Amino acid sequence: MAEKLGPEKRHTFVHNGQKVFEWDQTLEEVNMYIELPKGVPTKLFHCTIKASHVEHDLTHPVKTDSSFWTIEDGEMHITLQKREKGKTWSSPIQGQGVLDPYAADQEQKRLMLQRFQEENPGFDFSQAQFSGTCPDPRTFMGGIRSE
Repeated sequence: MAEKLGPEKRHTFVHNGQKVFEWDQTLEEVNMYIELPKGVPTKLFHCTIKASHVEHDLTHPVKTDSSFWTIEDGEMHITLQKREKGKTWSSPIQGQGVLDPYAADQEQKRLMLQRFQEENPGFDFSQAQFSGTCPDPRTFMGGIRSE
């Protein structure tokens, strides 16, 4: 059931008509996907992940000991472990590819439903909807009670 609440699609950051990176997030991590130039040997690429920096400043700090990167099928995949579980990121990189307010709200709602699912594994929240303001997934305490 938790898979139903995972990212449905990647967000794309385009600059001057060219895709720079794609990304998605879960309660615990942010994933970046960067298409590498064709014909360049993959051994020439390297990524250093720091608490607040991956080539550019990150929007929020990450746990460096559990963040990593891989290259597969011409794509660099960077997995950033969030320092604040449940924190909704509007973009992985400061000032680049920031979600519009509607998309950011949808992300927060999806993460909140993931949090509900995690705390109440016997229930399926994939079709749940919020009326009103969605609580912050990182500070939500408690759970849902069935009567």
